[in-house]
Amino acid sequence: MFNVKELYKKARSKNKTIVFPEAGFSDRILSAVKILQKKKICKPILIGDESSLVIRDKSLVSFTIMNPKTSPLKNKIAKHIYSKRKNKGMTIEEAEKLAVDPYYFATAIVDMDIADGMVCGAETSTANTVRPALQIIKAVKKDGLVSSSILLFGKNKFLNNKDLLLADCALVVEPTIEQLSTIASQTAETAKLLNFEQSKLAFLSYSSHGSAKGDKVEKVEKASKLFTKPGVVSDGELQFDSALNPKVSKIKTPDSIINGDANILIFPDLNSGNICYKAMQSLGGLQAVGPILQGLKKPVNDVSRGCSVEEILLTTAVTVLQVKEKKI
Repeated sequence: MFNVKELYKKARSKNKTIVFPEAGFSDRILSAVKILQKKKICKPILIGDESSLVIRDKSLVSFTIMNPKTSPLKNKIAKHIYSKRKNKGMTIEEAEKLAVDPYYFATAIVDMDIADGMVCGAETSTANTVRPALQIIKAVKKDGLVSSSILLFGKNKFLNNKDLLLADCALVVEPTIEQLSTIASQTAETAKLLNFEQSKLAFLSYSSHGSAKGDKVEKVEKASKLFTKPGVVSDGELQFDSALNPKVSKIKTPDSIINGDANILIFPDLNSGNICYKAMQSLGGLQAVGPILQGLKKPVNDVSRGCSVEEILLTTAVTVLQVKEKKI
């Protein structure tokens, strides 16, 4: 089962700075950042009004707090946002308005290397988290895909306490064949980051090895054939039970290389991925981490609006691990 203590230990060793744009208006974020600083999982930067935050909680006097409206960086950040968006028609006046928005301000300081990564989403939708990241930090590749995965772990008899990565559950609504293959590749990289011992990846469908026909089945089948990654065992198309239940796999897909032991699940669309992850978390009693964004130049991660403080801590630690070390 996923080793939380090891995750925090690795995060501490990297000594990275993570910015929290919702600190000024989220009780859960404030509870989390106090634990993060105490345990030295990261060095938090809080976005909000300094006076209000310290009056609210005197212990925050020891934190780095930035107020977008009064920050000496405000003009520099406005110019930075403008430089990133002027080709899309943005004016400097529009950039100045975005510079005082906590989400855009925080995203900009990550892009400017003032912070190493960002965590938010406790008080807003995934779209509001991702939009600034796509506009300012952008994808690793020009016009490249940014996707997401969800880590699920915890005691579960059916899964035999196995850790799972599910994708895409938050961003790509109706992926193409090529995008499904890319999502699989990005999620396999996340599995590597999280120290999955052996990645066994299943492309999910309502069909197992041709048991049903249809355009959606064909798309998943083609994506599965397109995907290749050294060290990753993959199969598809597979139904959920064929991917995760060895007994069912022996009956439905006796030739499957995964044999019902998948730990990475690639969903054909956002609808099925999001529904399944919420159901597994709620009914299976599993802990969720993420959405973990994949394919950005620098790490920005989203938590669910229904997240717990523990989920914020875990997502922050994963964000720290995603920070790429600068080449000397």
